[in-house]
Amino acid sequence: MKLFKLSLLAFVFVSALSFAQEEQPEAKKGHTNTNKFKQLYDEFATPNMYRAGSGAPGVAYYQQQADYKMDIELDDEHKKIYGYETITYTNNSPDELKYLWVQLDQNMRAKDSKSPLIEISSGKAAQRTSAFVNNYMSSGFDGGFKIEEVSDRKGKPLMYIVNRTMMRVELPKPMETGDKFSFNIKWWYNINDHVNDGGRSGYEQFEDGNRTYVIAQFYPRMAVYNDVEGWQNSQFWGRDEFALPFGNFEVNITVPADHILDATGKLTNRKEVFSETMIKRYNNAKKSFDKPVMIVTQEEAEAAEKGRSNQKKTWKFYAENVRDYGFATSRKYIWDMMAVKVGQSNVMAVSLYAKEGNPLWEQWSTRAVASTLESYSRMTFDYPYHKAISVHARRQGMEYPMICWNYGRPQKDGTYSDRTKFGMISVIIHEVGHNYFPMIVNSDERQWTWMDEGLNTFVQYVAEQDFGRKHPDALSPGQNNYPSRRGPAKNIVPYMGGDQNYIAPIMTKGLNTYQFGNNAYGKPATALNILRETVMGRQLFDYAFREYSNRWMFKHPTPEDFFRTMEDASAMDLDWFWRGWFYTTDWVDIGIKKVRKYYVSSEPTAEVKERVKKYGMKLKDLPQMVYLIPEESEMFKDSMKEGDLLENAPTLKAYLMDNFTKEERKHIKEPKYFYSITFEKPGGLVMPIIVSYTYADGTKTKQSYPAQIWRLNDKEVNRIVASEKEIVSITVDPDLETADVDTSNNSWPRKTKESDFDAFKNKVKQ
Repeated sequence: MKLFKLSLLAFVFVSALSFAQEEQPEAKKGHTNTNKFKQLYDEFATPNMYRAGSGAPGVAYYQQQADYKMDIELDDEHKKIYGYETITYTNNSPDELKYLWVQLDQNMRAKDSKSPLIEISSGKAAQRTSAFVNNYMSSGFDGGFKIEEVSDRKGKPLMYIVNRTMMRVELPKPMETGDKFSFNIKWWYNINDHVNDGGRSGYEQFEDGNRTYVIAQFYPRMAVYNDVEGWQNSQFWGRDEFALPFGNFEVNITVPADHILDATGKLTNRKEVFSETMIKRYNNAKKSFDKPVMIVTQEEAEAAEKGRSNQKKTWKFYAENVRDYGFATSRKYIWDMMAVKVGQSNVMAVSLYAKEGNPLWEQWSTRAVASTLESYSRMTFDYPYHKAISVHARRQGMEYPMICWNYGRPQKDGTYSDRTKFGMISVIIHEVGHNYFPMIVNSDERQWTWMDEGLNTFVQYVAEQDFGRKHPDALSPGQNNYPSRRGPAKNIVPYMGGDQNYIAPIMTKGLNTYQFGNNAYGKPATALNILRETVMGRQLFDYAFREYSNRWMFKHPTPEDFFRTMEDASAMDLDWFWRGWFYTTDWVDIGIKKVRKYYVSSEPTAEVKERVKKYGMKLKDLPQMVYLIPEESEMFKDSMKEGDLLENAPTLKAYLMDNFTKEERKHIKEPKYFYSITFEKPGGLVMPIIVSYTYADGTKTKQSYPAQIWRLNDKEVNRIVASEKEIVSITVDPDLETADVDTSNNSWPRKTKESDFDAFKNKVKQ
């Protein structure tokens, strides 16, 4: 028997006997298609004239428009807000509409609200005092809408009915395609203490008797009507956010004269509400691209805190093509701004905060806003509005067009921890980022929380890393990168490897999910980061993601529109990825089952002889071949006993020399080692197999096998590796980029895991 030094030509053997691997067992019964690479036709809606199969808006795509004119007054003394609004609704759909649905989100806080009754309650060992009093000792807060009038343009009453957080307004006559209808609503409600009683907006009471107000979903708002669901009239229970049509807003807000206020839209009466000094500072801020300029200083804000004006002042705003409206007001506010270049436009990055936020807010808030606009615009489209505002709120993180509330407060002595600093910067990046998702790419938050929170958290991770590079002085000593909480694959492992009884697929209505933060924010953000870094690569992913963002800016996309666009713009079939990550709760676990070392010979093995006999062939009828002999086999051991030493063996290249031309021989490699590696997949998710090979000389190579390697066997797959150098170790997912929940099977030779007791002993010794 002749043994040969290994050569890449050993693959001749694999090809020649491939029929052995293609054998199929006799079918005994049928089965359904459960292949992980099955197309998503069963899950996806059928493309139509409204939404194309490419993921783009269809030729007949439409969306409704709702324009608002509002006069708002905030009663600081009695903590009430009053409004009179005129809504002009345009029916761009092909459908006849007999009635309109209006959202009354504040009714979640009504005296008779059912929202508290859907929550399971149990005795807790410890509760915050305010929560305990509200739950068990309070007579209840009545924060629901008080509707005083619903009328047409001439003031004639319209019939309406209120069902919890939704109001149906009966039309005098059906609206046809292209019709407009204007109607009025007069309302008021009691403003809630959002710090102690919760809520997405409200006031915070300070020891000096002043309040800061962050006011949103404060007015009756039109619901969405579209081709997917008709009226989106899912009730607001408190968690799932909002689906809203775009429109133009003309808003007049009356507050105490000593208040500082900012809001969605352009301020149209700046000369009436600004002092001359403020106007000069504002003009300087429009030219300041390197640092914020104070419009209202801390000294001025502290002086205002001590007074109480009996006068009123009206701030007037106009916002074009926005889906919602919010404002913030207080006499306590410090106000700073700076300019940031976005495409061909200069955008104002703005912060409003009480002195209790300093020095943290003065140092980082507006800089974080500016950096966010740059990063998000790079990943999607140029920010289309003229400003983005970050408002300091005690326990809030909430977003509206051009304005958002953000937490992060130092101790009373002005000191703060890294956790507070990075928590504040991260929430500012996240909430400002919501201008893109869903304020512009206007997904239905009530149905698909992940489409705004997950996509936004993914871009937030990119923006956080950008911020760390732009502002290394924000990092702590020894930190090389911004300490992102969500995004890196390893951070989602505890959730994905957790108790399956308390995990829901991403494609679940937010109200009905377990572990809301992980489900709606963390897992989809991680999935997209893995898709970008590991599956698609940044070039393909970024192009497709921008395509989706631009296709659906100022429109209403669905999950299918996102999935289809990502494939359409990248030429990658990703159905396996969407199904696994978004439609199931499967987890990643890929490991090395076994590694076998082979040698090659001119003499057939017993297995080959048996197969040749089975197919009625004779060995002499086979072409010139090489045969694989496992290092641990008796055949190899017998050969060694006979003195067939490898160092004396001729090369396989020489053995097969006659099979190749002189030119072909120049390109033939001569590896000396031949390995068969079996990868296993105990986890349900198919993912690429990322492998690091370490050689005897200390060098390493990395190879990524596409996820499609699992297409014919979902349990285990085999790869043959021919190497010029001896492989001494193999590691799967060496950089922890796939969210593998169990890395104990990721190495060969298998690493011995240190017991908890041994780890304890070693720690004690140190």
